[in-house]
Amino acid sequence: METLASLLSAHRSGAATPRDTVRATYARIAAHDDPAIFISLRPEAEMLAEAAELEAKGHTDLPLYGIPVAVKDNIDVAGLPTTAACPAFAYDPAKDATVVARLKAAGALIIGKTNLDQFATGLVGTRSPYGVPRNAFNAKLVPGGSSSGSASAVSAGLVPIALGTDTAGSGRVPAMLQNIVGVKPSLGLVPNTGLVPACRTLDCISVFALTVDDAMAALEVMAGFDPEDAYSRPLPLAPLTTAPPALRLGILPPAQREFFGDAEAAAAYEAALERLRGIGATLVEFDFGPFAETARLLYEGPWVAERWIVAEPLLTTRPDEVHPVTRAITEPGGRASAADAFRALYRLKELTAKVKPVLAGLDAIVLPTAPTAYSVDEVVADNIRLNSRNGTYTNFVNLMDLCGTAVPAHISAEGVPYGITLLAPAGRDGQVASIARAFVAATPLPLGSSDAPPPAMATLPAPKEEGRMEVCVFGAHLSGMKLNGELLELGGRFVSMARTAPAYRMWLLKGEVARPGVLRVTQGGAALEGEVWSLPVESIGRLLARIPGPLGLGSVELEDGRTVTGFLAEASGTQGCTDITVFGGFRAYVESGEAKSA
Repeated sequence: METLASLLSAHRSGAATPRDTVRATYARIAAHDDPAIFISLRPEAEMLAEAAELEAKGHTDLPLYGIPVAVKDNIDVAGLPTTAACPAFAYDPAKDATVVARLKAAGALIIGKTNLDQFATGLVGTRSPYGVPRNAFNAKLVPGGSSSGSASAVSAGLVPIALGTDTAGSGRVPAMLQNIVGVKPSLGLVPNTGLVPACRTLDCISVFALTVDDAMAALEVMAGFDPEDAYSRPLPLAPLTTAPPALRLGILPPAQREFFGDAEAAAAYEAALERLRGIGATLVEFDFGPFAETARLLYEGPWVAERWIVAEPLLTTRPDEVHPVTRAITEPGGRASAADAFRALYRLKELTAKVKPVLAGLDAIVLPTAPTAYSVDEVVADNIRLNSRNGTYTNFVNLMDLCGTAVPAHISAEGVPYGITLLAPAGRDGQVASIARAFVAATPLPLGSSDAPPPAMATLPAPKEEGRMEVCVFGAHLSGMKLNGELLELGGRFVSMARTAPAYRMWLLKGEVARPGVLRVTQGGAALEGEVWSLPVESIGRLLARIPGPLGLGSVELEDGRTVTGFLAEASGTQGCTDITVFGGFRAYVESGEAKSA
């Protein structure tokens, strides 16, 4: 099963072309034979022509060069209708949504629009006149909603990346049910310009992928302030790194765990917690009560009214054109009073204030993505009640302005997938994804619906560019740290995370600014974390002029066998300095209690 990283590597090395990938994509779609996944699919000949045009330009350095992407059909793609899974609502957009334009500019090939629960209202994937997409992992189960088609497309290996949306869990629940990764960004990190809203104040455009690295590679392209979106806001997006060595993670107390009788789900959550302990996390129980109460607010007062606003023209003139379940959920929003809305908003503010100190003391909270997995037959027989259960651990997230990454955790003997989601306050998307990434590395499950093992935990390096030089940094020049601004000022661009071969040690050098000195050793070496940055060649000398001894440039061997230029220390300059190798990297040292007390 191809990941974004494996396809990008093949395209850049010449092992395959974007046109080869397009042909393989359409062959897989035909072989998979599920007409309910795509509401509209671009003709293969049209995609081959677009791929050929991309190849002719020769910009193989584009971050998504030749990568096929599917888009949920409540997000505008020029040339394809936007339906929101309601034929009577359909329109032809004049231009691409901002995220689609950014994906195309990064080299992505948009192949079509995927099915969804109508107006993105639902967590089951069965509320569409275009049919129910088959759960690619287990056909007996619902695909999950509302981003049903996008999750099925990724799990089946039809595309490595698909866009969903998330208002109440639609970017996370389908990820669990189909054994893939779902990233729900912070509110406003990804522009919603060109999105049909479900709840405009809460909507996020989300990403489905086979790996955390792939999802975050797409998110990096999509993220960024857009003045055309009134809800867009400039938020940081830290790069993926290893999980901090002293993680504090919030977990559900046993008395507040609800799995609706699914003992396998309960055991899967407990096993996931044990694996988190195994990677060094301290687990702290927290009171889930305020979060659960917040979740119940979502289908009360102002937020149901938001859903009604979108469908109002149809609900008030042609209500039969709206799916009966969607109509039953949405119609009460038209009767909500301003007083009801303010009462709900007051209570949300109180609950958010109550949990703020809890979240401040944790790196993230860890929850089951959904409490259990239901079959299509079960949901058809009891749609609204079982759908509501699916939102037990998701409905509060957007209301409380949290970001999250959902990842697979367990597959039962009967082939039922379970997952966990890591959540933290807005702006910590990269940190949360990094913890999820470390969990996945300790949980070797197959990719999507395939038997393919997960790839090694490594980011794909960007291609080298003429007139630029890649330099590996280990200290205060790391992303978000004290001297990172120097790299940005000199025209630096982040390339990738890096990890050395296990042949280096790190010391804390003396001086006013805390800096590490990295030295290759013949014995007792360890692998150390760093970052590779691309700088204009003419800036290298200016950077060196700012770097005090005993630091200088040398050759650094990375874990994957590559050799890059990087900052190393002279052996004499580390004498008498504190050895901090045990932390595995300077960022981990700085964030440790030892650094803060030094």
